Amino acid sequence: METVSFIAMADGTQEDYALLKKHEDAFVAALPDRLLEALDALRSSLGGYKITRLEHSLQAATRAERDGRDEEYVIAALLHDIGYDLAPYTHGELAAAVLKPYVRPELTWVVKHHGVFQLHYYGHHVGADRDARERFRDSPHFDACAEFCERYDQNCFDPDYDTLPVEHFEPILRRVLSAPRYLQEGIS
Repeated sequence: METVSFIAMADGTQEDYALLKKHEDAFVAALPDRLLEALDALRSSLGGYKITRLEHSLQAATRAERDGRDEEYVIAALLHDIGYDLAPYTHGELAAAVLKPYVRPELTWVVKHHGVFQLHYYGHHVGADRDARERFRDSPHFDACAEFCERYDQNCFDPDYDTLPVEHFEPILRRVLSAPRYLQEGIS
């Protein structure tokens, strides 16, 4: 395999960085494949629920699509828990970082903060503040996150729901992740 000539980035040449750009472009193009693998890994993630975390994610995306949500929203619903295996306490932040270049800032914010908003449904059972989401009340995305959790997260653990398979969402995932549209947008 061809490699760069440098051992310190400051010593790189234009040819070195052209080579790295070629490798980076191929790597980025394969992101949908890696995300599909990460989704599949949710099949064995965290027991105790009536369905797997993969089925939960698919159910969230299915419900969002059936409600007429756009493709960015559907993919945000599909991938909202993608970071759970690596970052169980900050999985929303990890998923939001993956989605940030590809979905509008409102959805990135929703995914990033959905864990805190979910406490509204169970926090009082585990000694947490069920109103912790109130600290975000002034955000323009507060209502969108509350609605996401109500419609596409807290209720998506139903083993009898007619959930669409991952193959249904693959072309949508590939379209949404085909090119970054929000690289300059920030989230807070």
